[in-house]
Order: sequence, then C-alpha cells, then structure tokens
Amino acid sequence: MIQPQAQHLAGSGRRRGARNNRHDDDDTIQHISDHIGARIRARRTELGITQEQLAAALGVSYQQVQKYETAANRISAGRLYALARACHVDTSYFFDGLEGATTASGLPHGGTNRTAIDLVRNFLALEDDALRGAVAGLLKALREQHDGGADHKATSS
Repeated sequence: MIQPQAQHLAGSGRRRGARNNRHDDDDTIQHISDHIGARIRARRTELGITQEQLAAALGVSYQQVQKYETAANRISAGRLYALARACHVDTSYFFDGLEGATTASGLPHGGTNRTAIDLVRNFLALEDDALRGAVAGLLKALREQHDGGADHKATSS
C-alpha cells in the first residue's frame, strides 16, 4: 500500500508545483553567475594581476578563470572560497550589490583595457600633486591635439 501512495504523489504534479517556472530559476542563476564573474574580474583588475597569475594561485588554467569571469562556467563554493583568499577579500565580496543591481559598478577606467588600467594605477601611485597635474595636463594636450581641439571648443562655448 505504501508504494501506490508514493506513485500517486509523484504523479500528482505537486513536485512540479514547487517550482513555478524553471526558466525563471535559470535566469536568476545566470544573473548571479554574471554578477560573480564581474566581481571576480573587477577584483583581479583592482589587484593588477593577470588571469594567468590568478589561475596559478588557484591551480587552474587561465581559460578557466576566463570562463568564471564571463560566467560561461559556474564556480563552486570551494573554488569561490579559494578565490576570495587569493584576492584578499571575504567571500561576501562577490555577492556585494547583488540585490537590485543589474550590473556591477565599473571602475573609472572601464576595467577591461590593460593599458588604461596600467595608466590609472601608475597615475594614482604618483604622490606629488604637481607631477600628477603635469601628467594630466600633458594627456589633455595630447588628446586635444589628436582630436583637433574638438573637446576644447565644445567645452568653452
């Protein structure tokens, strides 16, 4: 008698009722994976390390780190813990801003261009304000020369 009741419950659709829409669950999981991947990339770029360096610290290939960052592969809890230790953050760092956030906050330089990242990092390392001002002025002059002064004309109107 126990067996027919189990079949009755299994065939009643009650189990499927617990999940209203599997597609919505998949979208939520993908959103979380996207967010975590963006946070991994942001922290890696903040630290100024390459995918190869992070991969070596984790004992995985750099391709695996790429897949984590793009959310092509989901990251296990154990790997997330190791990643947090390698990046000198708490595991909660990767979930910060998840509720209500549709995108991770970007770095001022975009966080994807290696030259821009190095430029910003080196600029911020300059302790002399006068030297920072001179470098900023030089970059502005170079940009204006390259753009033909278009930005300067637009802002002075």
